[in-house]
Amino acid sequence: MKIGVFDSGFGGLTIYDAIQKLLPDYDYLYLGDNARTPYGTRSFETILRFTTECVEFLFTEDCHLVVIACNTASAKALRNIQQKFLPARYPDRRVLGVIRPSAEEMSRMTKTGTVAVWATEGTVLSNSFGLELEKLAPGLRLVQQPCPLLVPLVESGELDGPAVEYFVRKYWSATQMAGQVDGIDTLLLACTHYPLLYRTIRAIVPPDVRILLQSDFVAPSLAGYLQRHPEHASRLSRHGSRRFLTTDRTQNFDRLATVFLGYHVTSEQVDM
Repeated sequence: MKIGVFDSGFGGLTIYDAIQKLLPDYDYLYLGDNARTPYGTRSFETILRFTTECVEFLFTEDCHLVVIACNTASAKALRNIQQKFLPARYPDRRVLGVIRPSAEEMSRMTKTGTVAVWATEGTVLSNSFGLELEKLAPGLRLVQQPCPLLVPLVESGELDGPAVEYFVRKYWSATQMAGQVDGIDTLLLACTHYPLLYRTIRAIVPPDVRILLQSDFVAPSLAGYLQRHPEHASRLSRHGSRRFLTTDRTQNFDRLATVFLGYHVTSEQVDM
């Protein structure tokens, strides 16, 4: 049985890439719900329905464990899936997200006690990072900044240049104002598209602010989970296979997947 990686579009490829590099022996199945992206501005009910459909599809394709690499889907659907859907339908399967390991990393890294998150509007409105940090580090101060125009820039192939610089400066300025300018020492890029803009973000955000990429710690978090739960690791096949599925046109997926991964992939189109 395989490890499934799900995202509303292309961004989860950054998480997938880090996972398969750290754990190369396992078999992987990536699913991008590109026909219904973006998730970031949709209602809770719609995101829950879409995410549940995609997780169940991956289960029917023999995935034993699914990583929801989409922050919006993790924020709005993961808890419901873990607490209601799995016990009722698939009690032996597991679904993991990216919010918990991200919150753990932020709480470990900060020295000032003030951290910031850049994310989609849906993730910010869910306050999932705030809820996790309240449990992990109750005294931590969190600034959450929605960055709605960064994903369209990435998916149009505009990874640098004046437009990217303008919006990165705009969002950092808004983050500073909300965080009283000098207190923030850690910035989490909580959308899997944003790492492709890292070079510009790093050039604009002050050097004393640590920038966290989820791919750096979600993959080790999964490796740790498999070590702690050999009953699940033992059910995963290890032939090094890779498949990529999309709910939209394969030509578009293959083109943008090359931007995210740095190498060509051949995807298959599926219907939800």
